[in-house]
Amino acid sequence: MRALPIAVVAAAAALTLTACDSGGSSSDSAGGKKASPASSAAASTACKIDQIGIQVGPANAAPAAGDTGNVPVTLTNKGAECTLQGFPTVKVQDGGTSTDVPEEKSATPPKQTLAASGTASFTITYVRGTAGDGKSLAATTLKIGLPGAATTQSFKWSYGPLAGKTGPTDPNASVSSFQPAGD
Repeated sequence: MRALPIAVVAAAAALTLTACDSGGSSSDSAGGKKASPASSAAASTACKIDQIGIQVGPANAAPAAGDTGNVPVTLTNKGAECTLQGFPTVKVQDGGTSTDVPEEKSATPPKQTLAASGTASFTITYVRGTAGDGKSLAATTLKIGLPGAATTQSFKWSYGPLAGKTGPTDPNASVSSFQPAGD
């Protein structure tokens, strides 16, 4: 049996170790990891609210206290292709009280790619409350945001008081995940 020189074995080991870092990430000169190009691109393609047009309604409003209503919301991408994943941030408020509308518990949000001029939608489902009953929120404003962003857009809430489960800050309502819209 013939022995290989130590230099050849060391060079082969170095090549093997270099090949192990094929996950697309690279190291900076200080030895730290940089984000991979693919993960940087994915993070930078998240839809931004200033690039999205939002249309609320027309609603299937709940006509009387105790009835359930649905408010569809359509988003139109006004910028380059981007992605939506998760649930929109939805708040309802009256003059001084604001509350989050919870996500549908059974929904598993798919990742949506929104092409330029593409559309997606979600639905706010709510139970109409009774004005002045102490459990309902006399909502006048609807605020909508995208996942992970602090900025929202405001709209008029004209669908009557929002029933609370235990009080005005515990709404009997939910918001669906983003869904494809259009053809």
